[in-house]
Amino acid sequence: MISILRPFAWVAMAIIAISQAAIAQSESNATPPLDRTRLPIAEPTLKPITELDVRNTKPPARFQVAAPQGAPNVVIILIDDLGFGATSTFGGPIPTPTLDRLAKGGLRYNNFHTTALCSPTRVALKSGRNHHTCNTGSIMETATAYPGNTGKIPNSVAPLAEMLRLNGYSTGAFGKWHETAAWETSVSGPFDRWPTHQGFDKFYGFIGGETDQWSPLIFDGVIRINPPHKEGYHFTEDMTDQAINWIKAQQSLTPDKPFFTYFATGATHAPHHVPKEWIEKFHGKFDAGWDKVRQASYERQKQSGVIPANTQLPPRPEDIKAWESLSDDERTLFARQAETFAGFVGHTDHHVGRLIDAIEEIGQMDNTLIFYIAGDNGTSAEGGMVGMFNEMTYFNGVQEKVADLLPLIDKWGSPETFPHMSAGWAVAFDSPFTWTKQVASDFGGTRNGLVVHWPQGIKKGGGMRKQFSHVIDVAPTVLEAASLPEPEVVNGTPQTPIEGTSLLYSFNEADAPERHTTQYFEIFGNRAIYRDGWFARTIHRAPWNTGKQKPLTEDDWDLYNVHEDFSLANNLAADHPEKVEEMKALFMTEAAKYKVLPIDDRVLERINPATAGRPDLMGSRTSLTLYEGMNGMMENTFINVKNRSTTITADIEIPKGGASGALLVQGGRYGGWSLHLRDGKPAYEYNWLGLERFVVESPTVLSEGKSTITLDFEYEGGGMGKGGIAKLSVDGKQVAEGRIAKTQGYIFSADETADVGLDNQTPVALGIGYGPTETKFTGKIHKIVVDVK
Repeated sequence: MISILRPFAWVAMAIIAISQAAIAQSESNATPPLDRTRLPIAEPTLKPITELDVRNTKPPARFQVAAPQGAPNVVIILIDDLGFGATSTFGGPIPTPTLDRLAKGGLRYNNFHTTALCSPTRVALKSGRNHHTCNTGSIMETATAYPGNTGKIPNSVAPLAEMLRLNGYSTGAFGKWHETAAWETSVSGPFDRWPTHQGFDKFYGFIGGETDQWSPLIFDGVIRINPPHKEGYHFTEDMTDQAINWIKAQQSLTPDKPFFTYFATGATHAPHHVPKEWIEKFHGKFDAGWDKVRQASYERQKQSGVIPANTQLPPRPEDIKAWESLSDDERTLFARQAETFAGFVGHTDHHVGRLIDAIEEIGQMDNTLIFYIAGDNGTSAEGGMVGMFNEMTYFNGVQEKVADLLPLIDKWGSPETFPHMSAGWAVAFDSPFTWTKQVASDFGGTRNGLVVHWPQGIKKGGGMRKQFSHVIDVAPTVLEAASLPEPEVVNGTPQTPIEGTSLLYSFNEADAPERHTTQYFEIFGNRAIYRDGWFARTIHRAPWNTGKQKPLTEDDWDLYNVHEDFSLANNLAADHPEKVEEMKALFMTEAAKYKVLPIDDRVLERINPATAGRPDLMGSRTSLTLYEGMNGMMENTFINVKNRSTTITADIEIPKGGASGALLVQGGRYGGWSLHLRDGKPAYEYNWLGLERFVVESPTVLSEGKSTITLDFEYEGGGMGKGGIAKLSVDGKQVAEGRIAKTQGYIFSADETADVGLDNQTPVALGIGYGPTETKFTGKIHKIVVDVK
């Protein structure tokens, strides 16, 4: 019996020995706790395996970075140019059922602040640092040479998306970006500050500050793509489809991996493009005018508890006329502008609702932390006193007239306009405050409605939170909610400490003392400082004033106790002059600390790289050689032909039967120029802001074979935006001449591009088609040279 069992004993002993060896090997290679303060998280160092036979070993555990157990999905929804007093959720006149729904199950924050401008808010939001710390003192297109304003986001302020990605999240960004330095937006990059190098696995949207919602300039990652061919296409719907598809696919394939979605609409920034049926929903709703609409919002805000009952409604800015003093034509036009804007808001909230529905559909709502930020700044007053059919008139210092705009009223918001509304509506939609976007020294520019929704993290929904908070508080809130430490090093670069304060303390304690107690504000010379309920500020310039400003040293400072004066209606400066001086000194201390100084209050001058002092991709070059296939070149990466004499020389080849189409264009329907063949005839068309067109065209069709087309434009000088003589030649012989009476001195477009051999988005010229397919040149382009003087 013993002899029979002995072999089995040896087998058992062998199994035990192998198991013990494997356990010992596994323990020796055990993964230590993850150090999440240094990203990316370092892989563990494993001891060498000395066993010969794989059968006698057990492999070490696979190293994989996973998010902390229970870390929530995160969705940040950021609407553009939408003020505190616009949405129904915060007492405004425009129904926003999605925002209402999230507020009912979550929390409203009525003391949440942004920076008063697009790029600065976005960079601050996703880094947790002040915008000047991130070198984003203004929008990217007005960067300067000074620290705090260079437009080049430093590696020392790693964005939230990168922190989450390196901690096991999937990350996707959809919509507007506006965080890439203007000279870094060409095919040459560098792509360090593009979304997919700023922490996002996926990006679908536009890079600049705005886009035509009907004909957008879209990038998928770093590749420019054409929007889908679809009847009634609109970018907000498209980006929502993309975000929904990405979230569903991500959760389907990796359900244990949380997602971070940044959903930043181009709406409701100008152009106010929205389907007509959404405009019609608001027909007649704003006939009472901006004064009564503002007053009604103020009353609703008090009744609903959005603002304290003792809040006063300060007067509107002096430059804005009373509604009752307007002519019938003005009222008719302005009411339509408000209807269009309201339709744009409603349309946007509807598509946000689709995104929320999709998250619910896949069962992820309970553990998804949602921030719905109703505006990256206050409502925009950049439409001036009468609004605009083409927003580019603002950036070129051109004032549109009611008489010219009234005939376009039925087209307002359609692909045939690029509109903005009158500043009077901006003030109304920023109720109960006085000022608007760009005014960093007034809550009308910086106070935005925030709703936070997180069923697993917020015990009781429907509440209001009144603690002072700022956009830099969002990133640290997400980190704390996900049980993640603030990283000290990211991708080899020591990090500037996060300057925001987590809001998690307020989620379940309504009356918790506020923790963000000091905050500076500054945009284009408008500046302020908050500390412990006191707010000192100076209104340096109005958003509609783009000319020369008074000296900064002559600014008058106001003082407010915001714990008692929600709307900044009672200036206490005369009563507390010593407090004013104390707060002014505090502003200078904070300004020096965060690279706010020196303050640059220039506006239009900063659009030009030469006067602003920022890098220019073209530098001092006076010649640019272009080839077929080069298209999608954004204005800040193309040679500057504005305010100077220019020669364009195109070497082309005409096939048998002739050719037509674009040779070289810049801009689009609302401003730009085009060198092209129309019905076989060479022509140059200058489109001045979509308002006037100047055409110089050959009377003769080009023959088959090689030709050289030359356009010489002799600029008259005498300032910016002046005219000149255009001469068109074929093979050295002049065939046409004409005067271009006026030109655009500052900018052609925020998103339309320069294209060789086609016109990519909306057409600059008439009669050669619409879009890249119809406008494609049917001959051969050997090269095109642009020379400037």
